[in-house]
Amino acid sequence: MDIIWIILAFVLAFIGLAGAIIPGLPGPPIAFLALILINLTKKITYEAEFFVTAGVIALVITLLDYFIPIYGTKKLGGSTAGVWGSTIGLIVGILILPMLGIVIGPFGLLGIIAAPFFGAYLGEKWAGKADENAWKSAWGSFLGFLAGTFIKLIYALAIFYVLVKDLFVAYF
Repeated sequence: MDIIWIILAFVLAFIGLAGAIIPGLPGPPIAFLALILINLTKKITYEAEFFVTAGVIALVITLLDYFIPIYGTKKLGGSTAGVWGSTIGLIVGILILPMLGIVIGPFGLLGIIAAPFFGAYLGEKWAGKADENAWKSAWGSFLGFLAGTFIKLIYALAIFYVLVKDLFVAYF
């Protein structure tokens, strides 16, 4: 039975890695589920504190992933209108475009990246900012997206490392 848990754990770990890069696929929570599955084996067990810590980190990273692009917009000079535009763009990219059947690229990747970017730009233009400032805000949104992706990737890689290390220690 252990082999089934190990295989399923690694499948989830790989999906978690993919989810760190593909927007809309919750990489950190899926990677966390891999830890739960590997813990069901006879030779690998984790303490409750480890699960709580890893789970809280996955939750925080998942939540931050939605707020970092907004923060990036603000950090690069975006006004409240740019932040609102980025937020509305994020909602449009995650919820409205897929409901309308408008999915650009794999899993709506381009929509989830582009909608906050153009939302920040349009928000700044609506507030009367010059093109240069509006584009700067939009780039802040994009850089925030990249930062969120990097953080998710680090978490997923750390979980993958723990799985591989513990598998080798326990079974080899």
